[in-house]
This record gives sequence, structure tokens and C-alpha cells, in this order.
Amino acid sequence: MSSPPSSGARSQAPVPPDANEGCVGPTSEEAGKASTCAGCPNQKVCASGEPRQPDPALVIVQDKLAQVKHKLVVLSGKGGVGKTTFACQLAFCLAQQYGLQVGLLDVDICGPSVPRVMGLTGQEVHQSAAGWSPVYVDDNLGVMSIGFMLPNADDAVIWRGPRKNGLIKQFLTDVDWGELDYLIIDTPPGTSDEHLSIIQYLKDGCGIDGAVVVTTPQEVAMADVRKELNFCKKTGLQVVGVVENMSGLNVPLTALNFLEKPVARHSGNGAGIEETDKSMETDKPVIKDKTAEVLEALRKVDPSLLDCVVQAEVFPAFGSGPQGMAAAFEVPFLGKLPLDPDLLRACEEGVSLEEKAPQSPAVPALHTIVRSIVAATINKRSKTDD
Repeated sequence: MSSPPSSGARSQAPVPPDANEGCVGPTSEEAGKASTCAGCPNQKVCASGEPRQPDPALVIVQDKLAQVKHKLVVLSGKGGVGKTTFACQLAFCLAQQYGLQVGLLDVDICGPSVPRVMGLTGQEVHQSAAGWSPVYVDDNLGVMSIGFMLPNADDAVIWRGPRKNGLIKQFLTDVDWGELDYLIIDTPPGTSDEHLSIIQYLKDGCGIDGAVVVTTPQEVAMADVRKELNFCKKTGLQVVGVVENMSGLNVPLTALNFLEKPVARHSGNGAGIEETDKSMETDKPVIKDKTAEVLEALRKVDPSLLDCVVQAEVFPAFGSGPQGMAAAFEVPFLGKLPLDPDLLRACEEGVSLEEKAPQSPAVPALHTIVRSIVAATINKRSKTDD
């Protein structure tokens, strides 16, 4: 967060989004010279006293995305929370359930998993006079990712920041999306170069509706996500809402396996300390599968029990959880998406959850979250236009 300039400062100007913490402002007398300026990418320009020149690419981005009504970035400060999974299912849902024209841009340069989750592995980008053409899942759902440009899907992308930023700029200036209702942008974890580039080009070039922030309930994830929320606050990026992913395991009872509880055998070592019986290394107990017996017993007691869904907290929530975190940051809480094996299978097969398992317990939860996003973007924009 910027602090007011000291005495002798000129009039203030907006702090660049990639500025260091404690930036004195580009028009301060101390600009480029203060201790907080050390290592800042803007230090040389600020110290020169010359005005910052606008990036000419901003005009190109504005022109290229002029027909894109809504732009959303999917963020999370933590890896492994299901951010890409959510971004892809959001795109599927908007295209298939709402019938909208949707684009999905993958700016995770070093870990592009969108092609696999969207069922587009092995596809290639084609170029025309209008620019790069997205790879299409359906007529109304296009995807762009560096994953389409790698000779081998397992090739490592070992690039420094400037080269990654250059590709992101190219995605925004060269891809011919045409007319879209939504452009969903899936980002890597963290608050680094890729995020700054996307936000700078969209905010300054053509506008952005905001960010959907994804987290899981445990503190090890929320600690990083709080940094992401602070990043949004510092860069002036509106948070459309927070999604709690993997909020609990929801599985139909009939999909479970019931196993006989194994009994470990131990023997004393003469010192009052128990140790595992060596015989277990060669004489391992056989764990009996009792699924059929349990289901039959439940059927006899009450057949309706077999229609139940089993819930379990795989990642117990810390404190008041993501909902409390959203309240503390005064941003909307969009809902909870359960951990669902059907959702994993849908991602592995590159299809939507609705298509893979329409009866999945996660489907209504996903629909609730998507409705909230639509209400916060399309419906809000309609009221503004009126």
C-alpha cells in the first residue's frame, strides 16, 4: 500500500500495480530514490522524473477484446486448491447450461493443465489473418493455452518473467476470440508476473469485471489466499467472490466400499515398548470386503437408507473458514463446492461435471455458485445500462 509523499512532494499519481510495498508514488520527490524503491521494476523510470509512457499494447488489447462483454480472472494464492478445475467447470457451465459464448484463457505458462481438463489434449493452435484461433470444445466454447504449442505435453517451460509476460501480451493481442459473453482467465498460483500482466492489460486496456478467488478450508491454504485478497485490494481489482472448494467429501452411500477393520498384532520388546510383530511382514492379515453384507443389512432395515449421501470433512475448516475470511475482507462468499470423485473423473475425461454425472451432489452446488457469478456480472451490468 502506498504511503503519502514526504515534504517537497509533487502532486500524487496512481501507484503502479507492480510497485514495491510502501511505494512513495511516481510523482514524489523521493521517487526512485527511497529505500522502498530498491529492486522495484519501475525504479529507473521514476528516478528519471520522466512521465511513464503508456504501453502501446493497451490500445491493441482494447481493440481485440472490444467484443468481449465480461472478463473474469480465477485466482488463488495457493496451488492445489482446484482453481483450474473450477475455471474449466465454470466455462463449461456458462456455455452449456446458459448457452453463452465463452472463451477460456490459460495463463499458467509453466503448468498448463487446461487442455487436459477441457478434453483438448493433442490439439494445436491455428493462425489466420485475424490472428491465433482458439481451439474449440463446442461452437460456443473456445480455449487458448501454451499447452497447445508444446511439441511434447511433458516438456518443461523454463522461462523467466519477461518471456512469460511477452506470451501473455501475445495471448491478449493476437488471439481472435470474436464476440464473447465471457472470457475466463485461469492463472497460476501466487501474486507474480503473470497476474500483474493480466490485470494491467485488462484494467487499463479494456476493463475487467473482477476476480473469483478459490480456496480450500484449511489454514495452510487460506493463509496464502489472504495474500491474494490483499493483492486484489492493492491493485484495485474487484473480488466477485470467494469459492470454498473441497469443502467436504460427498459420496452416495452405494458408491462406498465397506472393509472389515484390520487388527494389528503386537508383542513386547522386553523394555515396556510395543513393536510390530515381525511375523506380519510375511503373514499379512487379509482385509475382508464386507460391502455386499453391509448394503444388504441396510436394505433389510430400511431401503431408503441406500439413497443417502455420505459426508466427511477431509480438510477441516480453520476457524470460521473461507466464509469468515470473505466476511473479514468484506467480499462476497459464493458458496461451497464439495470434494466429489465424479468431478475428478470429469476432469480426467475432459468433460463437464453435468455431462459426466448429472446426479452428482456437486452439481447443485456448482450451479448455485455460477448463478451468483452471473448475477454479479451480467445482471449488474444490465442494471447499469438501464
